[in-house]
Amino acid sequence: MKVLISGGSGFLGSAFSQELIERYRTQGKEVMITWLTRDSNKAHPDDINMMTYDELKKSDMSFDVIMNLAGAGIADARWSDERKEQLIASRIKPTQSILSFIERTATKPKLLVSGSAIGWYGTQGDKPLTEHSSFETDFAHRLCEEWESLALKATDYDVPVAIVRTGVVIHPEGGMVAKLLLPFKFGVGGQLGDGQQIMSWISRDDWVGAVIFIIEQYLFSQFGHKQRVSNNDNVIETRSDTPAFVYNLTAPNPVSNHTFTKTLGSWLHRPTLFTLPEFLLKLMFGEMSTLLIDGQKVLPQALSDAGYAFKHVTLKQALEDQK
Repeated sequence: MKVLISGGSGFLGSAFSQELIERYRTQGKEVMITWLTRDSNKAHPDDINMMTYDELKKSDMSFDVIMNLAGAGIADARWSDERKEQLIASRIKPTQSILSFIERTATKPKLLVSGSAIGWYGTQGDKPLTEHSSFETDFAHRLCEEWESLALKATDYDVPVAIVRTGVVIHPEGGMVAKLLLPFKFGVGGQLGDGQQIMSWISRDDWVGAVIFIIEQYLFSQFGHKQRVSNNDNVIETRSDTPAFVYNLTAPNPVSNHTFTKTLGSWLHRPTLFTLPEFLLKLMFGEMSTLLIDGQKVLPQALSDAGYAFKHVTLKQALEDQK
């Protein structure tokens, strides 16, 4: 299998690459992974190939799967107008480069896996949300929608698309947990606001496992036939007959911020006595505070229907098993 990944060196792309290589080599299968990069001198593992976006423009290579994960972290900085433009551009430009490659290459990839986030659904409190659910319009939705809509144009070139809407990814090496480790270890961790907002999470191991599951279904189980891969609730309508689907990459048991706080504190053997009130979060983070204050209860209906078996169904499992 040959896989091209934008954002391959990131928190998710690097873990996916490592797991795919190890799993396939153990099975005696060949796998070649290439990371798209803007810096040809960027450090990378010896078993990963590197390709710049300029090289992609001229490349005649073929890939079985393209993964489109590149994008600046949505919670890494306050949402100024300039930051919003950066968040959009960091997703749109790599996607445009990939689409240009798909359009001109003679041998089309069998699948495009394109990143997104559960922010697509907007703020909807504790209402259960599946792939069939509608959305509320806010900046997070508009960002995800623009990214998804562009990626879906790959179906114009007969390339199936799987959109993966990712929740809060749990692993000590990165994401939210890594940012919280220091304050929690010092005993100053605590809940946000009233703590009742729902957090839809997934362990990094399950994120990687779910993406590999989706890819293998497409490549090895004739996943292009709608009746074999999906209930109709996660089918995305496109301008062509080429299939496109969406998957919520979340664990089946979302938790409240209060539960998350207590579970993380227990795992670290630290008290969680502090509370950051809502007004202070809004003052500190502005519009971006919606990510902390407003919950989303997003469920992995399509993955469950397709038969994916989660390794970590509780937050406690995810924290304890992933070292």
